[in-house]
Amino acid sequence: MSAITSISSLSTSEVAPDSAQQTAPVTQEIPTASEEALRFIDSIVPEDDYKYLMFDDNLVTSSDTGKELGEFSVSVEPTNYKHQACFLIHANSHGAIDGVPCGTSITAYVAQNLETLEQQHHEYVKLENCPLDRKTFIVKQEDGIVVNRVITQGEDIQRSSKTIPLEQMKGFISEGSNLLLHRLLIEKDVPDNLEMLSFDSDCNLCSAVYRPLEDRTQTVDGTEIRVFGVERTINSVADLPTTWQSYFIQDGHLSSRVQVGSPVTMKLTKVPQLIERDEEPPKPTFEKRPLNWEEDMQMYSKFLDRKNELKGDHSSYIRQHPELKALLADFLQFLLLRKPDDVIAFSAEYFASFAATMPSPTPYLASNAPTPFPASRTNTKIDQLRAPTR
Repeated sequence: MSAITSISSLSTSEVAPDSAQQTAPVTQEIPTASEEALRFIDSIVPEDDYKYLMFDDNLVTSSDTGKELGEFSVSVEPTNYKHQACFLIHANSHGAIDGVPCGTSITAYVAQNLETLEQQHHEYVKLENCPLDRKTFIVKQEDGIVVNRVITQGEDIQRSSKTIPLEQMKGFISEGSNLLLHRLLIEKDVPDNLEMLSFDSDCNLCSAVYRPLEDRTQTVDGTEIRVFGVERTINSVADLPTTWQSYFIQDGHLSSRVQVGSPVTMKLTKVPQLIERDEEPPKPTFEKRPLNWEEDMQMYSKFLDRKNELKGDHSSYIRQHPELKALLADFLQFLLLRKPDDVIAFSAEYFASFAATMPSPTPYLASNAPTPFPASRTNTKIDQLRAPTR
């Protein structure tokens, strides 16, 4: 049962014992969130998307005849939960139907990726003979999401507990994070095939489908305002689907909310002060102008300073290495004596002898020179003497 609409859905006829606690569990396929829903969660940029969503909503609950039945309020504020940045969400709905007090309240800590860290959900109907009180606690732990329930009906108290693995809870939206998600959908628009996960009234994991509604106008305190709608449908595994339709002002303030089929509606009675958004200043544009640095006094002064700095650095290096002058003078003298046609090849050959990787010349270069006695190479007697003795 929705935390927000219990005042409209709980009535004097809904006080029978919760038989779901006594029914044997039925093995069913585990629902999963759609890929579009997971991509939507991954696309959230907390610094930008939540910037203007921290405010309070206050609505009045009324019947189809216009009679006021109670109040509904929601607040969202940034906080920390166990040293983790998150949002603290409060939701309260209290009133009376047919003279019977009933209502619901939520306190939830929701992470910036809409993950529920902790939630306390309390629903009640105060009948004289058989009051109904239902409390649900959700806590995220290392091994999964722990769900504890305490249902009190008259003197009968039922307790239950279960743990759902984290891998099965991807895309899970609790009642607390649902309030923040609705504001986010108005801020970012509702994508197609947005199917999250949620709990039904018996805390069974099921799909929650979100889709946009057509824009319309709503009269609030004599003023017509444009509102934008989001529909949420909980497809329970054990009961009929339940649908809520919520409309919002453009800045995210809730203007109305109703459970389809219920005669009770939550409406805004006073136009809230619109949240002023900081307009991003336009990026400056600069005309491209030709650069004539010689006429720019500042740039020309920097050029002269840099020139003098380099000249001083070069002169200092030459003074520290006097062998540089001797090396250059020797090379220039050798170049002018030889006057080679290919100066680059001559210079490469000259300075190659100074390279550390050059092989050292053999001291027997003279023995490789051509012999002045070529006839001796054909002296057969010498060859016979060189031949091995058999």
